[in-house]
Amino acid sequence: MIDHDEEVPVPPRPHHPPLTDRRTFLRFTAGAAAVLPLTALAGCSGSSRDPNSIRIAFQQFGSGTIKQEWITTAAQEFSAENPELTVELVPIVASENDYFTKNELLMSSPRTSPDLVYEDSFILLSDVGADYLQPITDLVEGFEHWDDIAEASKKAVTSEDGEAYGVPITTDTRAIWFHRDVFEQAGLPPDWQPGSWEDILEAARAIRDSDSEAIPFFLFAGTPQGEKASMQGFEMLLYGTGDGSGLYDAETKKWILGSPGFVDSLTFLKTLFDEELTATLGQHLDPNISETIYSSLLPDGKLGMLVDGSWISQNWTETAARPWPEWPDVVGLADMPTQDGGGTGTITLAGGWGLSIPEYVTDRDVAYRFLEKLVSTQTLVQYAIADNHITVRADVADKEEYLSYSPAVEYFTDLLETAYYRPALPAYPEVSSAIQEAMEAVMTGTSPDAAAAAYDATVTDIVGPENVQEASA
Repeated sequence: MIDHDEEVPVPPRPHHPPLTDRRTFLRFTAGAAAVLPLTALAGCSGSSRDPNSIRIAFQQFGSGTIKQEWITTAAQEFSAENPELTVELVPIVASENDYFTKNELLMSSPRTSPDLVYEDSFILLSDVGADYLQPITDLVEGFEHWDDIAEASKKAVTSEDGEAYGVPITTDTRAIWFHRDVFEQAGLPPDWQPGSWEDILEAARAIRDSDSEAIPFFLFAGTPQGEKASMQGFEMLLYGTGDGSGLYDAETKKWILGSPGFVDSLTFLKTLFDEELTATLGQHLDPNISETIYSSLLPDGKLGMLVDGSWISQNWTETAARPWPEWPDVVGLADMPTQDGGGTGTITLAGGWGLSIPEYVTDRDVAYRFLEKLVSTQTLVQYAIADNHITVRADVADKEEYLSYSPAVEYFTDLLETAYYRPALPAYPEVSSAIQEAMEAVMTGTSPDAAAAAYDATVTDIVGPENVQEASA
C-alpha cells in the first residue's frame, strides 16, 4: 500500500475527446495489459468497444503485482462462470500523482474508458465533480456486505447529495511508531502512550538531550511531501484540537477559516524546529525522505518517533528491500493524542481505496457483477494479507486469517472505529496544497498566525467567499 496520498490537479472533462486520447491510452496499456482470456488490448482499442469485455484500470507500483494478482484471481472465477465475457486488466504503472491524471484521461473518452476503476477516496469526489464517475447507489443498496463497511468509509464515497460513487475496499489509519531502543537510551518507558501534545514534546526533548544520535520526532510537512504532509502530518494535529476546528463544516457546507486549532497546529510544528526536535529542513523537503526513514533511519535506530500509517511495516517483510524481522519487538505503537487529552483523547485519520464505475462504462450491470466478485469476503481477506492493508469490512476483520497476518493489524483496525476522513470534496486537493504551503511557510520562518492568515485567504480564493465561515468560538 502507499504511501496513499498526494495532491493532484483535476483536469476538466473535455466535451469532445482530443485526438490524442487513443494514442495516450495505447501508450499506457499496450503490451502491459493482462487479459483473461488472453487477448491483446491494442486489438480492441478502436472507436467501438467490445460489449462482452470488462476493462478494469488500477495502479501498479513498479514491478509489483499484488493488485494484478487479486484482480486476476477474481477474473478467472468470473470468466469461468461467464464464458462469454472477458476481463481486461489495465495496470497503470505510475506514482500517485501520475496515476490520478492518467486514469482521468482514460475515463474522459468512451473509446478509452475502463468499466471499473480503482479510486482513492482522496480524489474520488473530485472525479465525481468532473463527471468521470457515475452514482451506484441503486446497486450498492442490494450489496450483501454494504452494512459490513465502516460508516466512515461509506461516507468517504458519498457525495453531498447522498449518492454513493464507490465500494470501499481498503483503508488505513495512523499512529505514532516509536523505537524502543531509542526510548530506553532516553529513559522513556517501552509502553509509552502520550496523553497530550506536550507529552510528545517532552519525549522528544528527552531523546534530544540523551546520548542517542536519533532524530527525536518526525512529522511529514511541506509541499514536497504532498498529501502525506496534509494527512499524516497536519490533520493528525488539527483534528485533535477540539470541536469546530476541522477543515470543513458538513452541516453548513462551508470551509472553516480563522481556526485557533489551525494556528495551534502550526505552532506545534514551529516548536519542533525551534527546539531541534525534528529532522533538518533539508530532510523535510526531500521528496524521498519516507524511503530513507523506512530503509535506514527507523531500522537503524536513527529516529525516535514517527507519525505514519498502518501500512509501513510492509517495508520490512522478508521480501522487501530492507527486511527487518525484529521490528515487532523493537517498534512500539502509540495512539496520537488530542492536543490536551480532551474529547476522545486520541485521534487518527483514515483514507483508503475502492472501486467505482466510470460514466462511460460499456455495460453497467455486467461491470457491477464483476465488482461483486472482486469484493467477496475471502477474496478481500487474501488481498489484505498480500497488500498489508486494513480492511473496511467487518466480515473480513472477523476472519482469524486476517487478524493474524501482521502483529499490528488488529491495533490499526481497531483505530478505524473513531477515525476521521478528510473532506474529500472537489476543492480538497487545492485546500490540501494550501495546508502544505502553510506548513512550509512556518518551517522557513513565517509566524503561525501569518501562515494561517495566508491559508485563509487562499482557501477563500479557491472556494469563494460564500463558501467559507469563521470557526466557532
